[in-house]
Amino acid sequence: MRFTLACVGKMKAGADKDLFDRYMERARKSGKGLGISGLELKEFPESRQQRPQDRKSDEASLILQSLPPAAKLVVLDENGQHLSSDTFSKKLEAWKDQGVPEVFFAIGGADGHGRELLERADLKLALGAMTWPHQIARILLAEQIYRAMTILSGHPYHRV
Repeated sequence: MRFTLACVGKMKAGADKDLFDRYMERARKSGKGLGISGLELKEFPESRQQRPQDRKSDEASLILQSLPPAAKLVVLDENGQHLSSDTFSKKLEAWKDQGVPEVFFAIGGADGHGRELLERADLKLALGAMTWPHQIARILLAEQIYRAMTILSGHPYHRV
């Protein structure tokens, strides 16, 4: 199984990117022993459309075009489910056990996700009730992927 983080916008160099990269690298290393063959970042340009609906639709189209047909799509959305780290790890493990080849995580632009992407989602996931900047959402997602791998491997990083 592979994981892809599909994000609208680019993360600039600095402390945020360094922390994101650190969790991505930890997750890559931890995942190897669990049958996770890769963890990739795909960045998409922000739409230049004037209307929010048009921007969301453009960005959704870009993400959907790069989505592998058999992948599970997890969309980060403020109206999504609030999962514990343990439940999140079990969801990823269940998909791996079912033979899902890839889990594709989508973080949208400033206006959120287009209807087309939300309708295709296998899971809508919220990172809490608060609104987070996209850079922090990336860091939180990368950390939770790493945490899920430590839970599944029995590593003491996650404490209950």
